Amino acid sequence: MIFGLDNLYKLQLMIFFGLLTLNEEERVKTKIEEFIAIALLAIVLAGTTGPAGAEELIKPIRSDDGLYHHEWFKESFLDLKDDLQEADEAGKRLAIIFEQVGCIYCKKMQTEVLAQKSINDFVRKSFEVVQMNLWGSRNVTDFDGKVMSEKALAKRWGVIFTPTIVFLPEFSALSPGTPGHEIKVASMPGAFGGMTFKAMFEWVKAKGYQGDEHFQKYVISKMNERRAQ
Repeated sequence: MIFGLDNLYKLQLMIFFGLLTLNEEERVKTKIEEFIAIALLAIVLAGTTGPAGAEELIKPIRSDDGLYHHEWFKESFLDLKDDLQEADEAGKRLAIIFEQVGCIYCKKMQTEVLAQKSINDFVRKSFEVVQMNLWGSRNVTDFDGKVMSEKALAKRWGVIFTPTIVFLPEFSALSPGTPGHEIKVASMPGAFGGMTFKAMFEWVKAKGYQGDEHFQKYVISKMNERRAQ
């Protein structure tokens, strides 16, 4: 399985440096294979993280709208540029989580993964988290100033899985007039185990997206470190 991930990583590098050209159909197939590869990696890592019950769990709150959230999630007016600036001023990064009512994977993320104290503490101290409803009707102002419903924003950003976490750049890296899906630095579609989940937040916090180590490589190195302990 790791061999397959390495091959995917090499394929991505060849495309990036122009050594390989793909047509639209091949690009879509590659994106699907990338998502499957990450999902398979998460399954492998789920077996190395140990039972969640071994660690103190911080229970989330179920809101009137049916979504689970943690009490420190940002109370936002949903002007995303303002949210990013406030996160920056607090020395944090901004992450936006898209969820939907009845999503068993969203519940699992909130009650079993983000509920783990070590993960909860890290995310709370390092990130401002804004929660969105995939089918929500609240008005949101995107980074380019356009106002739309949560549902329309999700469609605009190409969000089709829940949960999906979108990570934004630092405020100084904003490009005027550019919507969120064009400035995001990373995204995590679907539910993953605790190790992969925390690793993504760590990787974004450390600006791993600016370096040469692909996230998949970073996760594999974290897994090897854990196995060596």
